[in-house]
Amino acid sequence: MASILSFGRKATAAPRPQSGELSAFLDGYSIEVMPRTAEKIDDFRAILPAGTRVYIAHIDGTPIDEMVATAARLTEEGFIVMPHFPARIIAGKDVLEHWIKAYKDVGVEQALLLAGGVNQPVGDFSDSMQMLETGLFDKHGFKRLHVAGHPEGNRDIDPDGGIARVSEALRWKNDFQSRTDAEMAIATQFCFEAAPVIEWANLLKEEGITLPIHIGVAGPAKLQTLIKFAMVCGVGPSLRVLQRRAADLSKLMLPFTPEAFLRELAEHKARTPDFNIESVHVFPLGGITKAAEFMDEYGLSAGRVAV
Repeated sequence: MASILSFGRKATAAPRPQSGELSAFLDGYSIEVMPRTAEKIDDFRAILPAGTRVYIAHIDGTPIDEMVATAARLTEEGFIVMPHFPARIIAGKDVLEHWIKAYKDVGVEQALLLAGGVNQPVGDFSDSMQMLETGLFDKHGFKRLHVAGHPEGNRDIDPDGGIARVSEALRWKNDFQSRTDAEMAIATQFCFEAAPVIEWANLLKEEGITLPIHIGVAGPAKLQTLIKFAMVCGVGPSLRVLQRRAADLSKLMLPFTPEAFLRELAEHKARTPDFNIESVHVFPLGGITKAAEFMDEYGLSAGRVAV
C-alpha cells in the first residue's frame, strides 16, 4: 500500500458543492489501515469522523501483537475496530481462539473473516466458513462479523473467471446468519465501474442472499498505483475504467478519484431505496489522509469531523 501522506490537512480553495444523494450514501463509511501505516498518523480523531469503523488489514507476517496494539489504540481513540481474520495464515483452532481473546481483551467485538491472500493454508483453515463453524466468535461475544465479497469474481475460488463458487459460499454464509445472533454483512473488494456492481448486487438479491453489502472503493491515488493494485487483487471488468483513463493523455498524470463511481451508485440507491448496498468501505491506496479528505469533501456535512 502506498505510504501515508504527512499528517494534517492541506487547505483547499473552496469546498465543492455536495450532492445530497452522495452525502447520504457515504454517511457511515468505513476505512482500512495496517499497523505500519497507522503508526504514521498522530491522531486518527483529527482525520476521521467519530465512531468510524476502521478495519485493520492483517498481512501475512505481521505479528498478532502489532495487530492487537493497533486495535487497542484505535479503540481508545473512539473508533469501531474490525480486524481481519485471514483463514489461511491461522494455524488452527487454538491460534484462532488466542487471536479472538486478545482482541476481545482490548474491546474489539467485530471481525472481517476472509480466506486470505496466500495460496497454501498454514494449518487447518482454508476459508472463512471453517472459522465460522468453530463457534469461537459467538463463544467470546463478537457481535458483528463481515465476510468477503467479490463482485467481479475471484480466480482463487473460481479459476474460470466466473462467480459460481463465490456465490455458493455467500449462500452458505447467508444461511449461517439465520443461525447466529451476530450481525453480518458482505465487505467487497474495490471496484471502479458501477454497472457490474449493480448487476451483481441485484443477482444476490434474486438468489435470496439478504446479507447487506458494503461496497469497496479505492480512495484517491495516482492512476499507476490503482492499476497496479487492481491487477494484483484480481479486479477484472471494471479495470477498463482505469485503462480508458490511462489512454487519455490529458488525464494520465491527474489523480484518480472515485467520485463518478460513487455518484452512480448513490443515484441508483436514491431511485431504488431497497438496493442492498448499505455502506461504503474505503481502501486508502493513495494514503489515509487523502482518502479521509475526499470523504469529508464529498460525503460529510460541516462539523461531522471528530476534531
